[in-house]
Amino acid sequence: MSQTRVDFAIVGATPQARLLAGLLAGTHGRTVLLQGESHAGYGLPRHLDLSVGAITRPQTWALLGDTVPEVHRLATRIGKRGAASRLDPLVLARSAAGQAALGHVRHMTSAFGLAAEPYRGKALSEGTAGVLLRDAILLQLTSAEAAVDDWLQRQGVLRLAQDESLTIHADGSGLARHADTEVAVGQTILADDMALLAHLPPAQWPELFVRQAASTVLTGPVAPLAAPVLHDLDTGLWVQQQAGGALVAFGPGATGTTARHLAALIGEDHRFEQAGQSDYGRIATRDGAPAVGRLGGTGADVLAGFGSIGAFLAPAVARWLCGAATPDEAAWMGAHLVNRRRDDASPSVRDLGAAA
Repeated sequence: MSQTRVDFAIVGATPQARLLAGLLAGTHGRTVLLQGESHAGYGLPRHLDLSVGAITRPQTWALLGDTVPEVHRLATRIGKRGAASRLDPLVLARSAAGQAALGHVRHMTSAFGLAAEPYRGKALSEGTAGVLLRDAILLQLTSAEAAVDDWLQRQGVLRLAQDESLTIHADGSGLARHADTEVAVGQTILADDMALLAHLPPAQWPELFVRQAASTVLTGPVAPLAAPVLHDLDTGLWVQQQAGGALVAFGPGATGTTARHLAALIGEDHRFEQAGQSDYGRIATRDGAPAVGRLGGTGADVLAGFGSIGAFLAPAVARWLCGAATPDEAAWMGAHLVNRRRDDASPSVRDLGAAA
């Protein structure tokens, strides 16, 4: 058996994981191995990749201001015009706490030069407040998966099949077997929930992480919603209306919970027939903010809790992993380390809604 070595092995299938692999290889000149099942193979979507979110902290908005144009250019270069579109998502809340956070999100969004305005339509139930986040970018890299695969190949990323073995050592290094080659790995990165649930040993489970049941529900066509994407702060539910009127709704809880939350959110005027469903596990953080860094300071690197904005922060994460982060990027990563303690999490970490 022949032997070789790579700098990084990335385990994950989300656009964030795939963009990170390509950037590490193509932009930063690292050798990269990528293992991850196609998200298209899941059948139903489990997340959206949006350039905005229900984020309350200025540091995250500032970071997105730097990376969103970079990712938008990259996505359209990879998958042409079909890889990204613009829309106006609607963020909603009924509870007092949710509406207070919603007001803060609106002010933070406007402070960073993005249009955000109260929803004035009549499609919301009584007592529900909404804010439209204008001209957001929605990545559609899952539908452009063949183009992403071609791009990864051009960047020199080595692909490891799901049935090929990857052993992760306690210090974060690893060993993979690809065809007739043994591949030594310098550092492993667990880059999405499926990777964390599959590879994270119980002894290394961070206090910050919480396992959650989650689900996706697909409906038949319904009348147009108030916006093409809805996000309910109170329940964590995301809803996207697809071409033809079908809805994809996903959030915490089993499919019955997601269906009930959907029915309550869209109201009697949008009764739906359920056409499909999927249950799965996911990772949340106890303080609702993204988590990065090495487990215990010595193990595999992790990416968790990024929610809708993860793909748009991939360039900053890549620079940080390579020691090329800007001062602002380094400060943001330092405030979001996975080994932070819940009782000393600073306000800069508490990005409400950053974990979808």
